[in-house]
Amino acid sequence: MTDESRGIGGTVGPPWSVDVLADLHAGVLDEREAAELWPRVNADPEALAIIEALEATTADLADLANEPVAPMPAEYAARIDAALAAEMRVSPAFQGASEGQQEQVAPVVDLAAARRRRNKRIGWGAGIATVAAAAIAAVAIVVPTTREPDSGGIAQPAPSAPSGPSVGGDGGGAEALVGKAIGVRDFGSLKTEERLDACVAAAGMDADVRPEGIRPVNVAGKDGVMVIYTTGKLAQFRIVAFGADCGPGNPAVLFDKIIGQK
Repeated sequence: MTDESRGIGGTVGPPWSVDVLADLHAGVLDEREAAELWPRVNADPEALAIIEALEATTADLADLANEPVAPMPAEYAARIDAALAAEMRVSPAFQGASEGQQEQVAPVVDLAAARRRRNKRIGWGAGIATVAAAAIAAVAIVVPTTREPDSGGIAQPAPSAPSGPSVGGDGGGAEALVGKAIGVRDFGSLKTEERLDACVAAAGMDADVRPEGIRPVNVAGKDGVMVIYTTGKLAQFRIVAFGADCGPGNPAVLFDKIIGQK
């Protein structure tokens, strides 16, 4: 308290300044001022009411530390796990560990740097795809359309190309797609959830387990649908890709792998 003019009327007392009472309650006044004010406050019902309100507020705030913390929503937890899994795939700290070594502690990840690396990879992939598309178009213009002898001179339509980003036949590169696929439900060439459930059941998996994400992929030139499941371990996922021809009795699994921390 710097002076006694903080109370209305130029002196400390009724009507009381809430600032003065708050300073007194918090114990920030010097001993002389506090010893002078407490008897006057205790004798004033209005001042005591303010002190009691401050005391109740302080107690309520202290009780917040004992309140149970609500769990993180599963959607956000899955996205964080996916980001950690993708970062561990590219981080040298998680590569080359031999058997018998202690598990390494994950480094603090610079999310901005991770996003820049991701965007650069996406940019390179888009550039390569553009060049390839231009080359295909040029060949289509130069090379005459082939006609089958029995087609009546009518050019036959080319088969549709696989949809979705390309990954290796063993699922190589699929890890980089997990982060953006969490929460997505794009059944691609399978069209419906019922068809996907039939593929999952044909593979001996539980169709009642809800995937974290579903998206089309091009697996070594084959049209497929990638399905992402949690494994119960932090930053670890199971990704399974089914071919477009899968169905009852024909799982047509293109790859099935675990990614993330082992």
